[in-house]
Amino acid sequence: QVQLVESGGGSVQVGGSLRLSCAASRYTYGIHCMAWFRQAPGKEREGVAAIDSGGSTVYADSVKGRFTISQDNAKNTLYLQMNSLKPEDTAMYYCAALEGGYCFAQSRTGSGFRYWGQGTQVTVSS
Repeated sequence: QVQLVESGGGSVQVGGSLRLSCAASRYTYGIHCMAWFRQAPGKEREGVAAIDSGGSTVYADSVKGRFTISQDNAKNTLYLQMNSLKPEDTAMYYCAALEGGYCFAQSRTGSGFRYWGQGTQVTVSS
């Protein structure tokens, strides 16, 4: 079992920045993909960014050039640096971990991701 705990959410104005963190309860052995997802009220969950065990990354088109996913394996922590925030980035953000499967394909929707955090709210106001 792996427990994931997100932090770093909050309220910011348009153009501001936030850095989300996702701390894993143990070394993520066997997990080869970590990702961030978000869900706004009344909308479906969407993949934001993913990183595989080799350090390769993928981003949703809506966040490319603004968000950066990274991980610190020594700290068992996943990050999402969010810059130039827009009102449409407002959502609950979740981190998740995948064992096996296809990281980038499955990170579009979260299908097959076994471990999920409780979420952290991001609100961007104009």
